Amino acid sequence: MISKVITGSSFYGCCRYICEDEGRATVLDAEGVRDYNYRLMAHDFETQRGDLPDKKKAVFHGILSFYPGESLADESLVTIAKEYLDKIGMSDTQFAIAKHTDKKHLHLHIIANFVGNKKKAIRDSWIGWRGKKAAQALTEKYQLIPAEKKVLALTNLESLNTEEAIRYDIYHAIQSKLPHARSLSGLADSLMKLGIDIQFKYKSGTTELQGISFKKGIYCFKGSKIDRKFSITGLQKMIQENNKKQVQKRKIGRRIS
Repeated sequence: MISKVITGSSFYGCCRYICEDEGRATVLDAEGVRDYNYRLMAHDFETQRGDLPDKKKAVFHGILSFYPGESLADESLVTIAKEYLDKIGMSDTQFAIAKHTDKKHLHLHIIANFVGNKKKAIRDSWIGWRGKKAAQALTEKYQLIPAEKKVLALTNLESLNTEEAIRYDIYHAIQSKLPHARSLSGLADSLMKLGIDIQFKYKSGTTELQGISFKKGIYCFKGSKIDRKFSITGLQKMIQENNKKQVQKRKIGRRIS
């Protein structure tokens, strides 16, 4: 079993990314948040984050990836996830545990709040290292296939784990920049400042846009693979809505003046 930890600032983005697509995601357990709707779940997390408004990065997102072909019952997955949270010090706080089935290997996504139930911040220093040590201990305890076994399948698994994290980073970046975008080129410029490159696909021999991809480092994803709404059609529609809202604001401003 391999651990990957991401910290962030948007519970809405994290909950949506992990829980919205019910075709790939199943919420196995949750505490302190509503688990049947990602919007309500995010609202519950954000409400508790409000106890410490200065805590900017309150989102804990842990990914536990199991060896390809390894299969565990949902009850065992919940037990392992809860022990993992306890070992890394993410106790006495809200959490949700979701199983994803969109990869060849079984993996869990765990969302938790760095703002604890007693209105105190949970220590986030060395959280990635603590996650790896916890995963190693739990791998041994539950006799799982260890990450140290250097075979091709495991190397691919480590790569997938990094790929998942990069895809989430891109998703979060688009979510934050898209509401302010007035054009696709404007969105591209703002994302480039975050190290994300946009690549457009055109219909052969024309200037008609057919597709869009996002690249960060060595990883490149089609817009629809980041999120279905980030296809070229979806992005154009949302940017068009942004521009309509901007025109309406100007009209209202003229009436008031």
